Amino acid sequence: MQPFRLPDFYLSYPARLNPNLGRAREHSKAWAYGMDMIDVPQEGKPIWDEADFDRHDYALLCAYTHPDADGTELDLITDWYVWVFYFDDHFVELYKRNPDLAGAREHLERLPAFIPVEGPITAEPTNPVERGLADLWARTVPAMSPDWRRRFAENTKHLLDESLWELANISEARLSNPIEYVEMRRKVGGAPWSANLVEHAVGAEVPAEIAATRPMEVLRDTFSDAVHLRNDLFSYEREVQDEGELSNGVLVFEKFLGCTTQEAADAVNDLLTSRLHQFEHTAVTEVPRLLDEHGIDPAGRLAVLGYVKGLQDWQSGGHEWHVRSGRYPDGSATPTVLAGPTGLGTSAARIVSSLISTAPQRLRSFTHVPFQPVGEIRRREIYLPYAVSMCPHLDVSREHTVEWARAVGMFDEVPLIWNEQMLRANDLPHCSAGLDPDATVEELDLSSAWLTWGTYGDDYYPRVFGRTGDIAGAKALNARLEELMPVEGTSPIIPVNMMERGLADLWERTTGPMSLDARRTFRKTLEVMLDSWLWELDNHRQNRIPDPIDYIEMRRRTFGSDLTMSLSRFSHKQAVPSEIYRTRTIRSMENAATDYATLLNDVFSYRKEIEYEGEVHNAVLVVQNFLDCDQDRAFDVVHELMTARMQQFQRTVEVELPALFDEYDLDAESRAALERYASELQDWMAGILNWHQECRRYSDSELRHNVPLAPAPSVLRGPNGLGTALARLASSWDPVLG
Repeated sequence: MQPFRLPDFYLSYPARLNPNLGRAREHSKAWAYGMDMIDVPQEGKPIWDEADFDRHDYALLCAYTHPDADGTELDLITDWYVWVFYFDDHFVELYKRNPDLAGAREHLERLPAFIPVEGPITAEPTNPVERGLADLWARTVPAMSPDWRRRFAENTKHLLDESLWELANISEARLSNPIEYVEMRRKVGGAPWSANLVEHAVGAEVPAEIAATRPMEVLRDTFSDAVHLRNDLFSYEREVQDEGELSNGVLVFEKFLGCTTQEAADAVNDLLTSRLHQFEHTAVTEVPRLLDEHGIDPAGRLAVLGYVKGLQDWQSGGHEWHVRSGRYPDGSATPTVLAGPTGLGTSAARIVSSLISTAPQRLRSFTHVPFQPVGEIRRREIYLPYAVSMCPHLDVSREHTVEWARAVGMFDEVPLIWNEQMLRANDLPHCSAGLDPDATVEELDLSSAWLTWGTYGDDYYPRVFGRTGDIAGAKALNARLEELMPVEGTSPIIPVNMMERGLADLWERTTGPMSLDARRTFRKTLEVMLDSWLWELDNHRQNRIPDPIDYIEMRRRTFGSDLTMSLSRFSHKQAVPSEIYRTRTIRSMENAATDYATLLNDVFSYRKEIEYEGEVHNAVLVVQNFLDCDQDRAFDVVHELMTARMQQFQRTVEVELPALFDEYDLDAESRAALERYASELQDWMAGILNWHQECRRYSDSELRHNVPLAPAPSVLRGPNGLGTALARLASSWDPVLG
C-alpha cells in the first residue's frame, strides 16, 4: 500500500529536454562501466547492474535539468550525476544497511585527496567512487576559476562528510528536528553542489565579489531546499520503508507535528512551495539591487542571469525526471502520474493550475493585517535544564548603564525612542548579569552597553525608517556605522546621533586589545546584524511575512547572537584552533542555542510586536501563516521547536562534543576551552530566559504606556507590495532582544 498520494506541486517553469539525450545515455553507460560501477560488486555486495542503471536514467535527469548544454558538456554533467548517485547507493549498501561508522569514516577520509583546489591528484584510486571522482575532477576544474574550484570542492566535501550525520542518526535511531534537518540536508543532499555545476553547464560563473552575499546565498539555499524536499516526497517509500532511512522530510514532519503521513507530505510540499516563492522573490527584488550596489559589469550580470535561469531549469527538469525515472518504482508517485497527461510538454500545461493552486499560500504572506489584538495567550511551560546564576555587580552596572546612555545622548534624540524610564524598564544589565555571571564590573558594564545599544537599534530602525519606508536612510546610517568601526587607525567621521556615538564608544572599548584579524571578524558580525535590519525593513515595506526557513536563518542575524558568541570565542582563541569553530559540531551547538533564544524571545514579545508594533517578524506569526493554523496551535509548534532545539543542544554537548575532541585529537587545554564555551552558552540561554521573565519590556502596563504607535500611512491604506497585485488579480542575546 502506497504511504501517501503525491500533492500538487508548484511548477512555474516548463521543463525542456536537451536534444543530446541519446548521446549522453550512451556515453554515461560506457563511462560507468569503465569506472567499474556496473556489475562489479563492492566488498561482495552488489551496487548496480545494467538494469538498475538503465531504469534510473541519469542521462534523462541531466537532459531535463540542463536543456541548453552542448553534447560534450552534457556528457560531463551526466557523469557527475552518475557518480553522485553511485556514491549514495554504494554508501547505503556498504555502511548504512548494517551501520559501520568506522568503515564509513575511513572511506570518506580518502576522498578529499581526489579534489585538490590546487595542483594535481597524487592519490591512487582504489574503488569506483575514487576512480570516478578523480576522473571527473580532472575533466572539470581546468575551465573554472580558483574561486569556483574552492566553492565546488567545499560543497563536494560537505556532501561526502555529512553522510556520517545520516549514518549516526540511523545508528542511534535518532530523528532530527525540522530546523536541523533542513540545515543538514542541504549539505548531505548535494544540491549546493548541483548549483555549482549549473555555473559550469551554463558557462558563466557568479562573480566572486557577490558569491557570498545574502541574495546569492538565498538563491542557492532555496534552490537546494526545494530540490531536496521534492526528492523526499518521491523517495519516501524507497528510503524510509526499504532502506530504513531517517533523513527524509516527510518522516521528520510526520513525527514532529504528530500528523498522518499524508498531512506530513502536504506540509513538506507547502514548504517546498514556500522555498520556490522565496527564490522568485529574491531573484526579482534583491538580486537586481545587489548587482547595482556592487557595480557588476554587463558580463557579470549576464553570468548571474544565466545562473538564475539554470537553477530554474534544474527545478522544472528535476521534477520531470522524478515523475519519469524508474529510480522510485511503484512508489507514491504512481497515482499522480497516472492521473494526468504524461507526454512531453505537459509540464507547461501544468503551470497554470500550479499557479492557481498555490496562490492562497503566496497571498497569505503579503496580506497580513497589522496591529490586530491578539487576545489571551496561554502560557506554556518552557523547557530549560540549566539554572541561572547572576553577576553580583548588577545594581552597580544598572546605574552605570543609565549614565552611559545619557552620555551618548539617548534621552536627547528626536524622535525620542527611549526615555530613562523605558531604559530602566528594559533593564538590559539584568540580562547581561545572567549571560555572564562571572563578569567584573567593567565587563558587565561593557556587555550591558552592547545589549542596550543593540536593543535600542532594534527599536530605532522600525520607528525611524520603517514607518516611512525610508530604506535609503537606513542604508545611509548603516554606511556611517560601518565607517565608525575602523579595523586600523581612526574613523574618518564624527558621530552625530545616539546610534553613532554609542557604537563609536563601544567599538573603541571592545576592540582595543584585539588583533587585526579579530577586529575584522568582529566587525563582520556587526555588519551582518546591520544588514539584517535592512531585510526586516524591506519586508515591512512589502507587508511580507517571511518564509519560515528564511525567517529562522535571518533571525539569528537580527538577534545579534553572533556578536556575543564571537566575543566569547575570542577569549578562547589561543587555546582552540580556528578551524574547530567551523566544524558542524560547534556550528550545530551555536545554532541550536541561538534558535532556542530567538524563539523564546518571539514567544514573550508576541503581543508587543503583533498588537502594538504591527510587526511581521515573529516565529508565532510565521508558523501561523505557513501552517494556516490558529494562534494557539502556532504557539504550540513554536514551543515544540524550542524544546527540540534545546534537546539538540544537550545532545551536541553530551555526545558530539566529546566525539569532536577525539576526531581532532585535541589537547587538554582545547578541550577545557570548548567545554567552558558550552557552559557559557548554557549561561547565555538561562540568562536570556531569566531576563524575559523578570523585565518589564513585555508587560501589558509597559506596552500600554510606552509602545503604541500610529500605523504608518501605507498601513492605513491597507496591505501593499507584491502580494496586493496578486490579490487584485485573484479578485478580478544578545544585542537585539525584540
